[in-house]
Amino acid sequence: MRRTGVARRAFVLGAAGLVAAMTSAGDAVASPVGRRGGGGRPGAAPGQVRGMWVATVANIDWPSEPGLTAARQEAELFAYLDRAVELRLNAVVFQVRPTADALWPSPHEPWAACLTGTQGKDPGWDPLGTAVRAAHDRSLELHAWFNPYRVANHTDPTRLIASHPARQHPGWVVPYGGKLYYNPGLPEVRRFVQDAMLDAVRRYDIDAVHWDDYFYPYPVAGQTFDDDAEFERYGGGFADRAAWRRDNIDRLVRETAERIRQIKPHVRFGISPFAVWRNAATDPLGSDTRAGVETYDDLYADTRKWVKEGWIDYICPQVYWLAQPLDQQVPANYRVLVPWWADVVRGTGVDLYIGEALYKVGDPAQPQGWQDPRELSRHLDICATYPEVRGNIYFSATQVASDRLGAMAIIAERYK
Repeated sequence: MRRTGVARRAFVLGAAGLVAAMTSAGDAVASPVGRRGGGGRPGAAPGQVRGMWVATVANIDWPSEPGLTAARQEAELFAYLDRAVELRLNAVVFQVRPTADALWPSPHEPWAACLTGTQGKDPGWDPLGTAVRAAHDRSLELHAWFNPYRVANHTDPTRLIASHPARQHPGWVVPYGGKLYYNPGLPEVRRFVQDAMLDAVRRYDIDAVHWDDYFYPYPVAGQTFDDDAEFERYGGGFADRAAWRRDNIDRLVRETAERIRQIKPHVRFGISPFAVWRNAATDPLGSDTRAGVETYDDLYADTRKWVKEGWIDYICPQVYWLAQPLDQQVPANYRVLVPWWADVVRGTGVDLYIGEALYKVGDPAQPQGWQDPRELSRHLDICATYPEVRGNIYFSATQVASDRLGAMAIIAERYK
């Protein structure tokens, strides 16, 4: 997920407990919801998810800075959870694998640098185990958010801890756009990243596995993602490289879904993609948008197919645009994308949640429409006309807590 200044999508369109008191994973309190359920908080409509993302990559939301004491980190985490309850939310999407590292004692990958400032350094507590327990104690769902392929927000492997899998297997890694990525074209990479993520499913009572919008990386002008050798080795039988890349991501999604169901059938699997699958000008099945990025063609992520095949339990497209008049020529429009996605999920059994750009509300760099504290309330009005929409998730926790312009307070009144 990308945003201006850090890692969330700005998207250019058209071009307090001490360590001894910390609970272990096995002590996490069981969540009351089932696989198709949603809205773990009592009083929520069945299946209605009211969530917020808590981003840890680059310390976007939590911890506020690396190197804080365990007690301070825990207190900050609990404050976010308490704020979610105060605003009548019922789910937290907690980023636990930000850059091929972990917020739990993983046997596969090092401790995340966002905790201590040093990748691989034990923070002295178990953030994921504590988050699961604390969320469930508050009747909140805990969706564990993983990024499958991002390794680092730089291109220097020597900055990774020496034991990092990306250094142990340098052939797995591709530098691109100022970052390092695992190569989705390698079967051994696909198996490894699944193993790394599914370790958390086995060990913790999470309610869902959640992915964001990063598959193959967003295109960078003038740069090429170098997978020539892998395409030469594995791409036979595909019409072109794009079809092979989409198959690589399809396999990751399908295989992960199958393995989650084998390990814990009640754990749900959800994905939050960039909201434009394809523009209608590219494909008549696409949305009436003119977006500069299309997930099918640019990220090799056939998000529509994953829904139609029933590989996932929910999809949460990031519909990070204003609800504009339908006759206004804009690259993308909330009023267009919500009904398009409602049509995609209809009859599939896959739940639809809408990702909301709370971070844009009150940001002076954003268009005038985002200066209206009732913009997101209008979004909920639109969602309410489509029974397929089963909830909304807000990016991100920092803005939920600060509540610029009182937009979330207005939303909370609707959630009574």
